[in-house]
Amino acid sequence: MKRFWLILLSLGLITAFSTQASAVDVKFSGDFYVAGMYLDKTTFRSTDEYWYSGTAKDEVKHLNAVGPSTGFFYQRLRLRTDFVVSPGLSFITRADIMERVWGGKRSTATAAIQSDQSAQSAHESENIAFDWAYISYDSPIGTFRVGYMNDSAWGTVFMDTAMPRGKVAWSNTTGPWYYTLQIVKQDDNSSSAVAGSTYTDNDRDKYVAAAKYTWSSGEAGLLAGVGRDARPKPSGYTSLFYILQPYAIAQFGPVKVQAEIDYFWGTWKDYETGVLADQKLENLGVFIDAVADFGIVYAGGTFAYISGDDPTTDKMEGNSLLVNGGRDWNPCLILFNSDLSYWAGAIPGYSTTQNPSLNNPAIPPGSTADGMTNAWFGQGRVGVRPTPKLDIMASVSYATADQRPAGVINREYGWEADLTGTYKITNNLSYMIGGGYLWTGDYYKGSDNANKVNDNYMLINKLTLTF
Repeated sequence: MKRFWLILLSLGLITAFSTQASAVDVKFSGDFYVAGMYLDKTTFRSTDEYWYSGTAKDEVKHLNAVGPSTGFFYQRLRLRTDFVVSPGLSFITRADIMERVWGGKRSTATAAIQSDQSAQSAHESENIAFDWAYISYDSPIGTFRVGYMNDSAWGTVFMDTAMPRGKVAWSNTTGPWYYTLQIVKQDDNSSSAVAGSTYTDNDRDKYVAAAKYTWSSGEAGLLAGVGRDARPKPSGYTSLFYILQPYAIAQFGPVKVQAEIDYFWGTWKDYETGVLADQKLENLGVFIDAVADFGIVYAGGTFAYISGDDPTTDKMEGNSLLVNGGRDWNPCLILFNSDLSYWAGAIPGYSTTQNPSLNNPAIPPGSTADGMTNAWFGQGRVGVRPTPKLDIMASVSYATADQRPAGVINREYGWEADLTGTYKITNNLSYMIGGGYLWTGDYYKGSDNANKVNDNYMLINKLTLTF
């Protein structure tokens, strides 16, 4: 009888949903990938670091032995659904489904929301986690979008960390011009039914205006904004900062050039204690990329810079919460690769050093930073397409820190060589295989040149389906 009622209820739900959707055009799109990764070492630290639990020599023990290698398979399905209610009116959702290591340990149900990765927790993404849910309405004066949607992606891929956030956005296109205005709620710490708070208005908000001009061989745009971060109120600080992000992408014959500048400035102020020194915010990111494509062979290079924080008390020139390379820009397989740190974990060195780099005292050691921070970066690469379906690329990269954070006495992150090959099986299905080797720099020795660091390498293969 229980099975009968279960089947009857299921049929009733199917009938109800079919009836509701009869007047709605539904469109699906997305991507699915399965990847296998091998990382030779999960730490840069060597076995030569010791500690003493007592005074006797026989109590000398290894503190940071070489981390074990790791290898596993993982996958993720990202599904977008557009419910077209009527011409010009849509309801759009996107969900991450079964984002997990094959046979691996699951996250706990009490895990925190991945605020800079997803609108949900890792535990939910391992099953089904909806990140987008918003209305899109094409009005006579432009398009309005309201709800949870993508944020923090503008211009080139540099400094992009596309993440879902609640916001109200307006945009309009007039000829070659595109305009947008946005109000973004990044964090809300107000007292509610599920969270208590003893502070008022200790939220993080952003207000953005942007314009873009497109022509036959390129585009250029400028984003300007104001941000307010009152989350640290309990410790005495709030910040008010301003944003300028110009960029340009242009094609000159076989050469494609991209450039972007990200400049944040403002104040990090004492809110109410009266004993903390105010700090000026002045953070800068610069990105230039050029590729010459001659069909079978192509070659190019990348220069990137993210300002680091000179450890003074009156100025903050580097803050990875404001300016960083972004999680969507992964220039190497190991160095500054956010996908690697998301799946395998950040690779630690000595003191508070780690890869991806970390240069913000507000983030505890071991946290994953947003890709590249506090760095000068250069890369040269060359590729060949022996057939239209096969793309083989090799690159050599070098990175060094802009500033030495407290507890770090060297600047060099290291050299890395990467080799990847991608085969397009069909228009929607591709397979990638690659490997990278990092000659680890002395930055990861932390505060003592006597510390020893290990080189590292990784192997990866990935099958990707888009639809």
